[in-house]
Amino acid sequence: MSNYGASAYARVATTTATPRDVEAQTLLKAAMKLQDAVNGADPFSEQAKHALMFNRKLWTIFLSEAMRENNPQPFDVRQKIANISVFVLSQTAALQMSPQLDHFHPLIEINRNIAAGLSGRP
Repeated sequence: MSNYGASAYARVATTTATPRDVEAQTLLKAAMKLQDAVNGADPFSEQAKHALMFNRKLWTIFLSEAMRENNPQPFDVRQKIANISVFVLSQTAALQMSPQLDHFHPLIEINRNIAAGLSGRP
């Protein structure tokens, strides 16, 4: 498929996707970036730095949304999202300061598992 075709498909998928689908796809994208960094085997590479920054930005958005006062989700759901977000952000920050490839795996699994839950897959 050409780049143009892939881009057009991605635009249509985004405009017809539910917010949960978009969140799931973005979490999978973050997991893929982190996995690619692990596969690259250099924790100090630009690829690893970019993957960690993408993950950090994504989870910062999740945390901000969970803390937003007019968020329609029940308080306990927002609290759980905030707790996971704080954990992921602290782990991501630690990896940004001292990258160790084996410590990427928990972040990859969290992203994949949350994405699966959002998509309704076990």
